Amino acid sequence: MSYDLVVIGTGPGGYVCAIRAAQLGLKVAVVEKDKTFGGTCLNVGCIPSKAMLHASHLFEEAAHAFAGMGIGVSKPKLDLVQMMKFKQEGVDGNVKGVDFLFKKNKVDAFRGKGRIVAPGKVEVGAGNGKSETIECKAIVIATGSDVARLPGIEIDEKRIVSSTGALELSKVPEKLLVVGAGVIGLELGSVWRRLGAQVEVVEFLDRILPGMDGEIARQFQRIQEKQGVKFRLGSKVTGVEMKGKSLKATIEPAAGGKSETVEADVVLVAIGRVPYTDGLGLTEAGVELDKRKRVVVDEHFQTNVQGIFAIGDAIAGPMLAHKAEDEGVAVAEILAGQAGHVNYDAIPSVIYTWPEVASVGKTEEELKEAGVQYRAGKFPFTANGRAKVNKATDGFVKILEDANTHRVVGAHIIGADAGTLIAEVTLAIEFGASAEDIARTCHAHPTTSEAVKEAALAVDGRAIHM
Repeated sequence: MSYDLVVIGTGPGGYVCAIRAAQLGLKVAVVEKDKTFGGTCLNVGCIPSKAMLHASHLFEEAAHAFAGMGIGVSKPKLDLVQMMKFKQEGVDGNVKGVDFLFKKNKVDAFRGKGRIVAPGKVEVGAGNGKSETIECKAIVIATGSDVARLPGIEIDEKRIVSSTGALELSKVPEKLLVVGAGVIGLELGSVWRRLGAQVEVVEFLDRILPGMDGEIARQFQRIQEKQGVKFRLGSKVTGVEMKGKSLKATIEPAAGGKSETVEADVVLVAIGRVPYTDGLGLTEAGVELDKRKRVVVDEHFQTNVQGIFAIGDAIAGPMLAHKAEDEGVAVAEILAGQAGHVNYDAIPSVIYTWPEVASVGKTEEELKEAGVQYRAGKFPFTANGRAKVNKATDGFVKILEDANTHRVVGAHIIGADAGTLIAEVTLAIEFGASAEDIARTCHAHPTTSEAVKEAALAVDGRAIHM
């Protein structure tokens, strides 16, 4: 069979690319190696982790916050089996949704591992020794990423787990050791802390959340420590031994030095992710990869081989589902003769802990390093009416504006609903708006979004409620 486009991988980037291309009149097929569509995000990443974050937050609220609001309930009891069922129902609903959208848009699906045998030809291996070859005009590599592993530490997804295993634990560990103070480690660590685990995080660097605005990271660490999470920064885990009922992790200073042993029931390895590009026939097809095995593409997402494109975690840039989605749409539109484009200055990122952390654009550190003159406006949630009444006053909003162009170039929020609030500033950056534009926009009262307006006012030194 011949297609205009074959997409390898059906994660957020792949399935969105396929659907948009079909909408534009292209004949499209997708290739998926797993039993279900949706990739890591829908099956073992974004979606199930948010279900667990939501459920565990409500569990903690019922135990510690309801009484203060005049809601009398008995001490909540954890039914982990039911909570996992709740999580899986959410996963199943999203996965079935992708299946429905493929059928609705007449996208053909091939099950098996895809391999590029030549430009315009994709071999699909069914796993039983049989295979078939699909011909097409264009190929999009949307294979996503895999868990990064520590040398000498074998992940069994039972006691030494990746994010996948951390979402399937059969009981709450008494002690959880998290290796890596990035987004995944802090989100999943917060889930199990709420459910009763003692959580300690080991980070190689001398700070948490590498790449995040420094002021936000420091505030977030203080909040997490207040909630009971322990941090061991500037340290590395060099080995994990299974001895009886407990694991023994060897930890030493990142710069080298005397080691010590820490016991844990479960060790979560969350040091990042690596592009899933092995076994795709890329080297044989002549597709260029960088030192980190990411596919090298041009401004139109095309590789050095005509007709082969790549998006999402398989190429450079932040490993974010929505970044992959925008790239998928852009490629589909380019293939249909339109002007697909992604503005990488307006890609938000969110950490779904409590409180949430969200950012978009440049950090203060990046602006200083680039020698950009800027103005910053901050507003704390302690001065926001809605946050006060909801007793959710941790955190603040910070908006950064280029002092010469007056365009907003960055925003960083830590607080309740930060992931929703960041959308307003992302839109402002997309449209080249100034802090003044945000400040002169009427915001509903009482809402936490007023903190965004006040931070914009603060850029010019005229916040009203501070």
